[in-house]
Amino acid sequence: MSYHAEHLTRAGRALLDRRQFLSNSATALGSIALTNLLGADGLLAATPTSPLIDPARPYAPRQPHFPGKAKNVVVIFCAGAVSQLETWDYKPELIKWDDKPLPGGPAVTFQGPAGNLARPQYEFRQRGKTGKWVSDMIPHLAELTDDIAFVHSLTSKSNTHGPAENFLSTGFVLDGFPSLGSWVTYALGSESQELPSYVAIPDPRGVPQNGSNNWGPGFLPAAFQGTTMSSKSPIRHLSAPGVSGDADRAARSLLQRMNARHLTENPGDSQLAARIASYELAARMQLSVPEIADIGTEPAHILKMYGADDTKNADKAAFAKNCILARRLIERGVRFVQLFNGAYASGGKLNWDGHNALKEQYDVHAEILDQPAAALIRDLRQRGLLDDTLVVWCTEFGRMPFFQKGSKGRDHNPDGFTCWLTGAGVKPGVSHGRTDDLGQKAIEDVHPLYHFNATILHLLGLDYEKLSFEHNGIQRRLTNVEGKLIPELLA
Repeated sequence: MSYHAEHLTRAGRALLDRRQFLSNSATALGSIALTNLLGADGLLAATPTSPLIDPARPYAPRQPHFPGKAKNVVVIFCAGAVSQLETWDYKPELIKWDDKPLPGGPAVTFQGPAGNLARPQYEFRQRGKTGKWVSDMIPHLAELTDDIAFVHSLTSKSNTHGPAENFLSTGFVLDGFPSLGSWVTYALGSESQELPSYVAIPDPRGVPQNGSNNWGPGFLPAAFQGTTMSSKSPIRHLSAPGVSGDADRAARSLLQRMNARHLTENPGDSQLAARIASYELAARMQLSVPEIADIGTEPAHILKMYGADDTKNADKAAFAKNCILARRLIERGVRFVQLFNGAYASGGKLNWDGHNALKEQYDVHAEILDQPAAALIRDLRQRGLLDDTLVVWCTEFGRMPFFQKGSKGRDHNPDGFTCWLTGAGVKPGVSHGRTDDLGQKAIEDVHPLYHFNATILHLLGLDYEKLSFEHNGIQRRLTNVEGKLIPELLA
């Protein structure tokens, strides 16, 4: 059957018009040229990419988007919202305004009426070659400030602990999104094939407010969730009670042969391949985990350096052992270690949530954190591990410059707080961004936590705009549709 031009639609006839064809061709060629120029100048949006993962080897090491300075990460997560005003962000104006009302300040904050401004509850002094003002509350960490890059102008999207922990760990305030460690291990796999690629180490006093959301895989494959373990709570269900070693090995050998045969008969079954990989990793962990968790094999001078031999403070000694465990995991190629200091909401007794008696409670928490965390960084450096390891210190938000009315504590403040980086690829001795003179609000080089997480990914060689996963038809990213680098932190 033949058709004549008069039978075509208007659009169809336009395609047959010679002048229109030549005009469209010129426009198309110009568009191609413009796209090429914009791409060469880096002005086009990044194309989302997902790593190619073999279901049978989900933890195999994978190449980053570009050469990264860091290969491994240790995150020291201080749960409960550490006050920037008692630690890293020195505000001498608070001393002048002590016990005076804040002019134009809020009458009511998160937990009730606001009281008067309150000076820092610890003395500050200048440290190291940079002369950085740091609190006496953390003298061991204060000695390391020449090696640290501080961001004093971070902001969060929530002033509630659970959603704020989510935002810090996953980039979203709601539950169900992948954690930073899951994104990293999804993208890069692990150098270790005998240990989990991602380990979360809860505080000896308990898990953080939002629990496993902080190390959960969200909608990423379950293989990339964090495995919880600590110096006093080894990985659960690693061995079968009442089953001898020989019987266990024989059973695993039989299961391996049956799985292999089934996989041969059902090629392309990625779920089965992933399940077999999980079982095989568990089998290898039965041999590797007991050895790595045995902190007692550490020499006495290392236990003393961390404070793990402290017989008067059981919580400090236990946290110190967790810090040693973190170093041992990094030493053996674990990609991402999340080390928690502080547990769940408890009126500030078990974490940094200092609403009522901040100074009294921070005396306790600082003693647990300071020496072990500083020793971890020093130990990584003296072993040459800090050259490839990025250390992150973070908390979910900060604290207000005034006390709550009728108390000696500070309320939640998501509008300006401090986190920091040290180690691989980090420019040492940097203090970036600024809050106002009283420390209430970030006013210079303001960075939502998106920027902080984007910079961590960049140090690992990952483009935060490209690293994505399609979920419910949406290309999801750790930094959502936001994020940018903080170049001032990069060496």
